[in-house]
Amino acid sequence: MLELRHLQVLRAIAREGSLAAAGRALGHSQPTVSHHLATLEAHFRTPLVHRGARGAVLTDAGAALLPHAEAVLGRIGAAEREVAELVRRGASTLRVGTFPSAGALLLPPAVRTLHRSGVRIQLTEGELPALLDGLRSRRLQTALVYSRPDGGLDLGEDVVVHPLLEDPLLLVLPADHPQAAAERVPLAALRDDGWILGATEEDPVDRALARACAPHGFEPVPVLRTDDYGVLQGFVAAGIGVALVPRLGLGPARDDLAVRPVDGPPLARRIGVAALRTADRAPARALRAALTEEAARLLARWAADGAGAPAGCDDPSAGRG
Repeated sequence: MLELRHLQVLRAIAREGSLAAAGRALGHSQPTVSHHLATLEAHFRTPLVHRGARGAVLTDAGAALLPHAEAVLGRIGAAEREVAELVRRGASTLRVGTFPSAGALLLPPAVRTLHRSGVRIQLTEGELPALLDGLRSRRLQTALVYSRPDGGLDLGEDVVVHPLLEDPLLLVLPADHPQAAAERVPLAALRDDGWILGATEEDPVDRALARACAPHGFEPVPVLRTDDYGVLQGFVAAGIGVALVPRLGLGPARDDLAVRPVDGPPLARRIGVAALRTADRAPARALRAALTEEAARLLARWAADGAGAPAGCDDPSAGRG
């Protein structure tokens, strides 16, 4: 019969590179490590570790088993932390992740609502890849996420995503830009402008922008790269370039900027709250309800400002955090 200590030994050997080092990491003697490894290999009826003069490495079978061992140990670790927290505090702690722009606008009022009802929230801020890793590893129980250009988040069957709102991607121009007076700006009119883009070439907003510009026969030319929306808007206001920004990332209106929708198919990213199916208890449901209410208020405010989410948006393009 498999036991957790057998999987712990395999993981330790993979990390430490030898049976002796694995034993030291686990607080076991080398004979104990060898015994647990032999039991594991007998269970699978194949060698899992190759022992050599320079240490130990996993065989192909051991390498195939390792991610499953790590997943099992990760789930057990998460369960231990959750139960220990419940015993220590007498109330469940909900581990929540958020990307920065949602953390600034959507999440604080929802967290305040839960705090008032006695639910403790442990918050983690990060970009989308870190949030997805947190959900997969069970370090997070729920997280605000947004769609990527391909529409997929690859979270597996253990995570469900509940939609909240569509966040339009809007053009940000200097107030004195020739297109600033237009109600909607054609991308073709910006072919000669420099663009302020994300910090990496893989930035999802930039990829959405590149796809939208391609039919017009040009690629956006970067004059600055940043993931800080405050920095971005400052340089746009100074006339250094133009940018495409999620509505959630804009902040208060500025007199030195013009914010306009793209003329053509609307661009947007879908914001949702992802939750582990195993964590779908009262606190998680209460957070989801509070986020849904806050998203409705935010959409109403955008509509009143004349910059609401575009109707009928089918584009799953994603944006920066």
